[in-house]
Amino acid sequence: MIILQGNKIERSFSGDVLFDNINIQVDERDRIALVGRNGVGKSTLLKILVGEETPTSGEVNVKRDLTLSYLAQDSRFESENTIFDEMLHVFDDLRATEQTLRSMELQMAELDGANFDKLMNDYDRLSEEFRANGGFTYESDIKSILNGFKFDETMWNMTISELSGGQNTRLALAKMLLERPELLVLDEPTNHLDIETIAWLENYLVNYQGALIIVSHDRYFLDKVATITLDLTPHSLDRYVGNYSKFMDLKAEKIATEEKNYEKQAKEIAKLEDFVQRNIVRASTTKRAQARRKQLEKIERLDKPISGQKSAHMTFHADKVSGNVVLTVANVAIGYEGEVLAQPINLDVKKFDAIAIVGPNGVGKSTFIKSIIGQIPFINGRSSYGANVEVGYYDQTQSNLTRTNTVLDELWNDFSTTPEVEIRNRLGAFLFSGDDVKKSVNMLSGGERARLLLAKLSMQNNNFLILDEPTNHLDIDSKEVLENALIDFDGTLLFVSHDRYFINRVATKVLEISENGSQLYLGDYDYYLQKKAEQEELAQLTINSQQEEQSSQPDSKISDYQTQKANQKELRKLNRRISEIEEELEDIESREQEINEAMMTTNEATQLMDLQKELDAITNQQDILMLEWEQLSEQLDK
Repeated sequence: MIILQGNKIERSFSGDVLFDNINIQVDERDRIALVGRNGVGKSTLLKILVGEETPTSGEVNVKRDLTLSYLAQDSRFESENTIFDEMLHVFDDLRATEQTLRSMELQMAELDGANFDKLMNDYDRLSEEFRANGGFTYESDIKSILNGFKFDETMWNMTISELSGGQNTRLALAKMLLERPELLVLDEPTNHLDIETIAWLENYLVNYQGALIIVSHDRYFLDKVATITLDLTPHSLDRYVGNYSKFMDLKAEKIATEEKNYEKQAKEIAKLEDFVQRNIVRASTTKRAQARRKQLEKIERLDKPISGQKSAHMTFHADKVSGNVVLTVANVAIGYEGEVLAQPINLDVKKFDAIAIVGPNGVGKSTFIKSIIGQIPFINGRSSYGANVEVGYYDQTQSNLTRTNTVLDELWNDFSTTPEVEIRNRLGAFLFSGDDVKKSVNMLSGGERARLLLAKLSMQNNNFLILDEPTNHLDIDSKEVLENALIDFDGTLLFVSHDRYFINRVATKVLEISENGSQLYLGDYDYYLQKKAEQEELAQLTINSQQEEQSSQPDSKISDYQTQKANQKELRKLNRRISEIEEELEDIESREQEINEAMMTTNEATQLMDLQKELDAITNQQDILMLEWEQLSEQLDK
C-alpha cells in the first residue's frame, strides 16, 4: 500500500533550480536510502516530503491519517521534564486507558444485569486494545531504548535542559522510535552516536514495523538497513532495488550500458548523416538520402551519460622505504594528569600494515595517536619508531591549517621550492581549481578543509601515515576516492575511524582499545565483529559452566549470604502465589464446566441469563489470573 507519493517535484531558489522532475513512491515497510552528492538537495527533499518546505512545483500526497516523524540533522526539543518523564508522555493515551481499565474493574462489583454486561463488553474491548498497543510492555520499551542510546538509569531523572546538543538529538531520535510512526524520516541519524549505539540502532530499524527514508553518509549503516536506494540528481530520482553496495554495482552497470547505447546511436547517426551529405544532391540517390534524413529526424537522441561531477584524484606516495618494524608500543598507559583512560596498550606495527583503532567514545583513541606523535606524553610506557620511518599526521581538528592563508598559500608556504604549476595541479586533484585556490581557509567548509589537509599530507610523501578520523566532513564520493588512494598507498597506515565501511575497505588489522588495555585482531572490521562475538559467547559459556559447577557443590562458599537468602524468600513467595493461582484456575474451570452443563439442560430465560452473567464474570476473572500467572512465571524464570 502506498503511504506517500511525490510527483514532478521541483525546488528552485531565486530562479536557480536545485532539482526538478522528482518522482517518489513510498510503500508500507519500505527501507529507503536517499543518496546523492553533497549539495544536490537531499535534506531539502526530505523537508518537502514531510511538509516542512513547499516545492516550487509538483505535489506530495500522503495516506489519510499517516503518522510521520522527522529527525533533522539539528533536531532537538525544549522541555523541563526529566528524561524518563518525557518518554512516558509518548504513552499518555495508553496510560489514560490503563486508568480507565482500573476504574472499570472497581465498578464490576457494583453492577448487575444489562449494565454489568455492557461494562464487561467495554472492558474486554478496551483490554484488547490496551494489550495490542503495548500496554503491558511500554515501560520496558522505554528502558530498552534509553539504554540502547546510552541513557542509563543514572540519567533518567536528569532534566532535558541539562543535556548537551548531541545528547538532546539522540533523545529526540529515541522518542521517535517509541512513537512508532508509520513513516520515519531520518536525516543523518548516526551523527552523535558511537559505533556500539549505531549497531544497536541498525538492529532496531531492521525490525521496525513502519517505513523508513534515511539520508546518511554511513555506508555500512545503509548496507545493513536499506533495501531500496534512491539516487538524487539535479533532474531525476533514480530507483535501485538493494542496499548501498548493491546500488553502487547497479549504477556502474547502468552507466556502462548507457554509454554503450549512446556510442552505438552516435555511430548510427554519423553514418546516416554522412550518407545524406554525400547523396542528397545526386539525382540517382536523392530519394534514398531524403528517406535517411526523415529517419534522422525521427530518432529520439540519447543524452550523453554523465557519470557524475568531477571527483577528487587523491594519491599518496612514499619517497623512502621504511624498515620492516615501523612502530613499537610497549605497555603504555594513556590519558592526562590524574586520569588514566586505558592501560596497558601494546602494538607492533610492521611495514605495509593498515591498522584501524576502534573502541568506545572517551576511551582515548585520539589521545593514543597524539601520544605516539609526541603531542601528549604517555603516563606510563613508551613507543619507538623503526628505521627510516617518516611520519605524516592528519589531525581531525584541522588545527594545523592557517585560517588567514589562501588555499594556494597553505600549500605553497610549506613547499616553497615546488613550482606553482605543480601546487595548482595537486590542488586540482583535490578539487580546488580556478578561483577556489584564492579562497581563504576560514571561508572553506569542513569538507573542503579536510581535502586541503589531505592535499598537504599527500605532498609530504611520508611512508607512515597516522590519521585521526580522516573521513569526517567528506561526502561519500570523496570517502571512496580516499579509500582507493590509501589502499594503493605504498607505505604503512595507522588510523582512528568511526566509519566501519571505510575500515572494512582499508584495514588489514583492527586494534581495539578499552579501559583494560588493547587487543589486536588480524582482519577487517567484519572479522573483528565475528571474533568479538565468538569471544563473548565463549566467555558466557565459561560463566554458565562456573555457575553450574558452583551450584553442584553444596559446600562451596557463598559470597553474599543475605542476598541469596532474600532471593530464596522471593522465590518461595512467587511459587506460593503461582500455586494459589493454579488452584483458583482449577476451581474456575470446574465451575465453568458446571455452568455449561446447566445451560445445556435448561430453556428457562431468566436462569440462562443468570448463568451467562456468572460465566462472563468467571471468564474475566480467569483472564486476569492467567495474566498474573504469566507475569509471575516470567519473574520466576529470571
